[in-house]
Amino acid sequence: MNSKYSILLLIGFAFSTMILTSCGDDDEPEEEEVEEIITDVTLSFAPEGGGAAITATAVDPDGEGALGLTVSGPIDLAANTSYTLSIDLQNSIENESITEEIEEEDDEHMFFFAWTDGAFSSPAGNGNADDRADAVNYEDMDAGGLPLGLETTWTTGDASNGTFRVILKHQPDIKTATSTSTDGESDIDIQWTLNIQ
Repeated sequence: MNSKYSILLLIGFAFSTMILTSCGDDDEPEEEEVEEIITDVTLSFAPEGGGAAITATAVDPDGEGALGLTVSGPIDLAANTSYTLSIDLQNSIENESITEEIEEEDDEHMFFFAWTDGAFSSPAGNGNADDRADAVNYEDMDAGGLPLGLETTWTTGDASNGTFRVILKHQPDIKTATSTSTDGESDIDIQWTLNIQ
């Protein structure tokens, strides 16, 4: 066999081997996590013992588009009264419940709260948005026993005026017993006026 032909055959074989190995499944791009579109946020404070819930909303009709966020308010709560707060999140563009998605991915999400100091007797303080160790009465936990925050309990203090802030953090693979409101991406960060009467 001609030595030139042997060399060309060897080079052709090496080249085709390189092409075949570079086309393997290892080169498939990783699936990117799609951020939720949240257009409607509803807070419902249900008084202990019954009665009409006090609701507050925030609406952003096009998500992060040109239209701005409209926050209803104020949140008017009775002094020295206990409430259960439920949070509902919707994507009205796609007609889907983001609350259900958060429940399914509870190990990746956590709500943090901030409020004017003294507005509530339980939990006391000003919330855990600035210090994770501060008290919040979480009523729901993820599968690992870490707080979620779609449902919480609150007891108001004496009459006062201030603010109430809700932050939802998306923390895939980083939610821990010490992760804070600065870890991960913020799905929502909304502040309402709060009146205790």
